[in-house]
This record gives sequence, structure tokens and C-alpha cells, in this order.
Amino acid sequence: MLLPIQDENPTYSKPVVTVALLSANVLVFLYQFMLGPVGEQLFIFKTAAVPYELTHFVDRTSIAISNTQYVYPEGFFPFPLTLLTAMFTHGGYMHLGGNMLYLWIFGNNIEDAMGHGRFFLFYMLTGLGATLVHVLSDPDSTIPMIGASGAIAGVLGAYFVLYPKAKIKTFVVLIVFIQIIHVPAILILGFWFLRQIIGIGSDGIAWYAHIGGFIVGMFLVRRFARTRSRPMIIDPSGEW
Repeated sequence: MLLPIQDENPTYSKPVVTVALLSANVLVFLYQFMLGPVGEQLFIFKTAAVPYELTHFVDRTSIAISNTQYVYPEGFFPFPLTLLTAMFTHGGYMHLGGNMLYLWIFGNNIEDAMGHGRFFLFYMLTGLGATLVHVLSDPDSTIPMIGASGAIAGVLGAYFVLYPKAKIKTFVVLIVFIQIIHVPAILILGFWFLRQIIGIGSDGIAWYAHIGGFIVGMFLVRRFARTRSRPMIIDPSGEW
């Protein structure tokens, strides 16, 4: 297991958007928790993106496939907007915690490179792109999709392009070997991306959303990053 816990890439502006996005996700999750088990499930269904609904342009309350009626509660907003609301809903502590850890580690540098407004737009676009990739991968699925993973995957893709040599402090667990080591971002994020590809076909995780978000982030980052020169990253060995 490789778990990034901190990067060693300095920033020169306050990550106000990163903190705001992180806070929004945490606050939504706390609100879900306060609703109780049944209320939380209803909230998740009301904010989730359902591929069948989006590809067939039908409201979730009228989804019927092979004479089987799928009953979902009516969403808070018209169904196209679930592409956005799903990005701020999570299914549990681990789901939220993992996403927010990656956003905190990698988001501040991307926000620093783009500026606050551009970073927010970039984040939302990569999240939207990731969800669309997931929807297109299984357009007839009636399984609700939630989570900020796709947008955060876009942030990882941007970091992969801009800061491949930045050192990432990583917690490593390999059988009896437990250690904190410093690993170049290109290896950590490359391993993360490979893990998403290997995961395709297993249930419960929107692997295509992660892959799509990462690729969209790589594609868009140069268009959103500011033209000013970025600081070079020097590792402890003295290499650039």
C-alpha cells in the first residue's frame, strides 16, 4: 500500500479554493450524517448522478428497464444538475477521507499554478468530464454515482504534468515493511493511475470516472496554468 501524506512542493499563495472545496465536501457529509441512516440514503439518491437518467433524458422517478420499475426519490434539482451535485456527496468516512487527503496534498499547488478562479473552473470541468466518461462507459446503468473522485483525479493529472519530480512523502506498507519514504510524484501518480486501470471490472468504484478525470486534467492543465514561470523543485540530492 502506498499512501501519500504530504508533498514537498512549496506554494506562494493561499489555497483558498482548495480549502473551500474541502470544507464544502466535509460540511455536506456532516449534514448527511445528521439526517440519520435512512435520511442519509435518501439524500445520496437525491444528489447522485444516474447514468440511465442522463443518457435517456428521463426523470429518475420514471426509470423502467425490462418491465422492472426502478424507484428513486425525486432529486433536489433537475436531473442534468446531478452531474454537479454528485461531486459533493460521499458514501462514508473512508470515501470522504481518501478524497479530501488527495485534494489537500495536491490541490494547493495546482491552485497556485492556475490562480483561484481558474482552479475552481478547472476543478468543476474535470469533475464534469469524469462523470461524463463514467456515464458513457455504462449508459444504461441505474446505479447512482457520487463522490469528488473524478474532479480530484483531474487535479492529480494536472500535478502529474506540472510537477512530476516533486517529492511526495509516502507511507508504505508492504507485508512487514512499514516506512515513510520520499517518492517522485510521477511514480506515485503513475501507480495511482495504473491502479485505476487494473480496477476496471470490479464492482463498487467508478474506475472510468477516475481515469477520465485524470486524462481530462492532463489535457486541460496547460490551458489553465498561468504563463508566469513556476519555481523549480529541488530534491535532497540536489538534482533539478
